[in-house]
Amino acid sequence: MVIQETPEGVAERPRRGVVRDALGVGVAVGLSGFAFGVTAAGAGISTLQACVLSLLVFTGASQFALVGALAAGGNPFTAAAGAFFLGTRNAFYGLRLSQLLALPRAVRPFAAHWVIDETTAVALAQPDRKSARLGFTVTGLSLYVLWNLTTLLGALGAEAIGDTAAWGLDAAGPAVFLALLAPMLKTSTERAVAGLALVLGLGLLPVLPAGVPVLAAALAAPVILWLKGRRS
Repeated sequence: MVIQETPEGVAERPRRGVVRDALGVGVAVGLSGFAFGVTAAGAGISTLQACVLSLLVFTGASQFALVGALAAGGNPFTAAAGAFFLGTRNAFYGLRLSQLLALPRAVRPFAAHWVIDETTAVALAQPDRKSARLGFTVTGLSLYVLWNLTTLLGALGAEAIGDTAAWGLDAAGPAVFLALLAPMLKTSTERAVAGLALVLGLGLLPVLPAGVPVLAAALAAPVILWLKGRRS
């Protein structure tokens, strides 16, 4: 006897896959909030301040940039400016996601708070709008809850760890993002853009204020596309 699967059953499997992948990203990245809490405490930021940053800013790279600059003795205004410049990439993500998700106007201000590297990556990896919305929501919710919880735990447990700089925990956030990005570089053009962006970011790091090298690295995409157009 052959049992034919209903269309609902066929659709259920992809939805489960989206939820599974989104939760995987949310949990993996959310746990690195512990590293931020520890790093923030090592930079002299109070537990309350660290938690407020995670609640209201909620973009790991900018948060790490801010506490890293403060830990290095930088001016608070300069550190905040660098973190702000680094966070501007989320505005470009938002332009793309606004078209992809097409959320109701009443929901957009709340969804905008979750427009970060990870939610964008999961949403863009989906084949259709419904799956993209599901992936964005599950990733954003799980990551937001875990990131804030582990920030609190990290800040409270910083004293038990000792010298936070010796652990290199400030590299946890960027390392997680690179792990998410690497599998998405499937074409030679994408790999060339990533390579040039890496060279620009690291090369300009010693000579430009914090956050600016990241913006300069964004020039890699138009440069590579221009070179590709000349060859063709």
